[in-house]
Amino acid sequence: MKKITTLIACLLAACPAAFAQTSYLENITVENRVVQKEGSSVHVSMDLDLSKMDMKSQHSISLVPTLVSADGSQECALKPIVVNGSVRNRVMERQEALGNLPAGTPADRVRRHNGKAQTISYDDSAPFSRWMVNGRLELRGYVTGCASCSEGDENIATGGVLPYTEPTYLMAFVQPKEEEVKRRAEVKTARLQYRQDSYAVRPDYKNNRAELDTVQKSIDAVKDDRNLTITGIYITGYASPEATVAYNLRLSKNRAQTFAAYIQKNNPELKKSLWHVDWKGEDWAGLREQVANCTTLLRQEDVLKIIDDCDGNQDACEAKIKALVPPTIYERILNELYGPLRRNEYRIEYNVRHFDLEEAKQLLKSKPNLLSVAEIQKVADSYGRNTPEYKEAMNIAARTYPDNVTALNNAALAEFETGNYNAAISLLKDAEDPALLNILGAAYAKSGDKDKAEKAFTKAAGKGDKQAQENLRMLQESRIYD
Repeated sequence: MKKITTLIACLLAACPAAFAQTSYLENITVENRVVQKEGSSVHVSMDLDLSKMDMKSQHSISLVPTLVSADGSQECALKPIVVNGSVRNRVMERQEALGNLPAGTPADRVRRHNGKAQTISYDDSAPFSRWMVNGRLELRGYVTGCASCSEGDENIATGGVLPYTEPTYLMAFVQPKEEEVKRRAEVKTARLQYRQDSYAVRPDYKNNRAELDTVQKSIDAVKDDRNLTITGIYITGYASPEATVAYNLRLSKNRAQTFAAYIQKNNPELKKSLWHVDWKGEDWAGLREQVANCTTLLRQEDVLKIIDDCDGNQDACEAKIKALVPPTIYERILNELYGPLRRNEYRIEYNVRHFDLEEAKQLLKSKPNLLSVAEIQKVADSYGRNTPEYKEAMNIAARTYPDNVTALNNAALAEFETGNYNAAISLLKDAEDPALLNILGAAYAKSGDKDKAEKAFTKAAGKGDKQAQENLRMLQESRIYD
């Protein structure tokens, strides 16, 4: 034994130049490699087949599996495992027995038996970091010879890890259907002043002249436009709650009829069949809105409760409001909130002719409401998809027809396709239609808010949208690396 120990010591001390650097990693075969995220960790396992490796007896190689980011800027070394030649192995065993093993020497050590089949099973975990996604696993080897002097470093790539491809979310462009008849309407309000208990229209009373002129200009704007054909003028009278319900119903009727008669007289060329008159009496829905908006009204909540609990006897309800203390509450309601309720609303309905492409281009910015969504789409298509002009036309369609699902769909899609995800979200944030919710989900996902994306996809999928169902599946699979 003494002779053997002396021989080993001599070999290690000599470190002869004849021991040239040897490449070992190229003779190691990596098999059954598995790298996967488990909870908040990355688990790495593999088998290292050493069968083809011929290890010099005095050599030792420290094998260090290392996770490296795709761009090489970050890395995480896993626990090392040491493979020793026969002499080096005996040295380490003796050092360990004597308690002289150098600090930092890996605990996992094996001796290589040259010429024999030999496989090492490796298993380790590391905390997960997002940079590891689409990275790679390298196997690094640090070779030492006699007296632990370095014999060089080696490195081989074992392949990519944690592969991830950003989902390509499914969304559909919708071709707008042309309107066979382009029906439009303008709803406006005329607030005429009347003498007490009167329903006669007096142009010279207070600001009535200006109000009547505004009404006439509204009719003239439609009547004189060769592109438009008036199909109906609808007048509805409303009253405020003071006095009795029966009285106010008659008052709103008389004021609506005299207002209609006055306007008819000034537009004799319009057929009588175009005129339609209706009356509603007291406007309690309007009163509630007025009270809700008047945040400085004393006992506002009490007034709102009286309105909301009104069981149909509006005279009794008005009496409750009038009885509130202090009396200034009712005085303010009477003087400030009742006024806007006394009005005639009028709606002018008309048809619009169809326009060719050049006409539509001229109208797009000045009178887009005269164009159909299909006509605006044709203008957009003439500029080419993903051009600034295309996107501008799509946004005009969405602003002009904010309740049109097709207009919103294609405008949001145009923003999405050019990477303006926040703009798409702004267009669709109040959407309920499943196709719109699907695009909203994709925009949230691309902007980085996967929680909102999942919520939007789930809602759309629940409404039967097939694309949303597939998008939800892809999103949930992608969240393994969150």
